[in-house]
Parts: sequence; C-alpha cells; structure tokens
Amino acid sequence: MSTYQGALLDALGDATRRSIFEALATGPRSVGDIAAALPVSRPAVSQHLKVLKDAGLVSSRPDGTRRLYEVDPTGVAAVRDYFDTFWTDALAAFKVAAERPPEEEA
Repeated sequence: MSTYQGALLDALGDATRRSIFEALATGPRSVGDIAAALPVSRPAVSQHLKVLKDAGLVSSRPDGTRRLYEVDPTGVAAVRDYFDTFWTDALAAFKVAAERPPEEEA
C-alpha cells in the first residue's frame, strides 16, 4: 500500500469523516449544510473536511461567500484500485485452484 492510499484509508477511519464523505456522495454541500445533518459543530466539520481534502477524497470550490465541498473522483478511484487488488488476487488464486488437477485417490 502506498503512502497515498494509507492516507485515504486513515481519513475514512473516523466515523464522522465517513458520515461527511457519504453525505457528499449525494452532491456538493456547504459546511453549514453538512453540520446541520450531524451532531458536530461547524468548526469540527471544517476540521474533518480538511483531513478529507488533504487525503484527496474531497475537493472544494467557491460559491459566492461560501465553499462547496464534493467528493473527488480521483481519490475515490485510488481507494477502489486498492481494494480491487484484493479481488484480483482472490480471482487469480481461485483460477489456480480450479485448474489444479484433482489428486489421485490411493
């Protein structure tokens, strides 16, 4: 696992950050919108968003006097690539096992 992938997984290791990330999956939202749906303060949401942004999972853009946060597809692709390696390895092992000739009975 690369350092980048480790940072992604570490960022999602916190339940509040996962909730924020999942909320952003429905579309861009402001800090105030996110905080209104969670039992945490706006400053706490901002701190969690900073961690998600630093990890590459979230991006932001200005929208008038506020910022909108959204899921960054590049970060999501990196997480998916990481987990896909497990699936690829499992399929390769299954292929080897399935193609192995049955052992002869004694």
